[in-house]
Amino acid sequence: MLTAWKKEFIEFMMSADVLRFGNFVTKSGRNTPYFVNTGNYRTGLQNSRLGEFYAALVKETVGDEFDAMFGPAYKGIPLVTAAAGALARNYGIDKAFFFNRKEAKDHGEGGSIVGYQPKDGDRILIIEDVITAGTAVRETMPVLSACGKVKVTDMFISVNRCEFGQNPQKTAIMEVEEEFGIRVHALVTVRDIYEYLQGRPDYAHLLPLMESYMEQYCIF
Repeated sequence: MLTAWKKEFIEFMMSADVLRFGNFVTKSGRNTPYFVNTGNYRTGLQNSRLGEFYAALVKETVGDEFDAMFGPAYKGIPLVTAAAGALARNYGIDKAFFFNRKEAKDHGEGGSIVGYQPKDGDRILIIEDVITAGTAVRETMPVLSACGKVKVTDMFISVNRCEFGQNPQKTAIMEVEEEFGIRVHALVTVRDIYEYLQGRPDYAHLLPLMESYMEQYCIF
């Protein structure tokens, strides 16, 4: 259901040129009529507002029942930073956050982790942009496993594309939940975006493209 809150987030993404419509290729190699690029958030106000959206969902779903938040390099870095700040500012939930380098640093303190250093038993949240085929998650889990015996409980993303992953009978999110035991929470889904476009006559030309794409790749 397209709530006022979800509509606000969709319009926020569009105003920042993060949610774009056209002809794109996803990381999984699929041709898609829409694309979410969180790298297009460019201002302090956008970053602050984005953090508030994520923080609200974290507060609503897990509250303060976790120890730290992780943002996978590179797009997850500003996302986790903004979310951690908004959680502390808006809800008094002051939690540690950390992220990784793509390549380990060989001088100074060394290592690939920046910020909080996870310890055994920590409950970790992942803050990401989207999941298409689950590729990025599978790249992220070894990074976290190398930190110690941590438990990744939940993952928060901007958009659930509702697409099948390696198994055509299951969405990538279903696979992530089954394979790693991670609950995935999305601010909006592709169905929310489609419903939003239905209410916008100026985007009517996109509806057949969205329908075709969802029929080919999505599971509801």
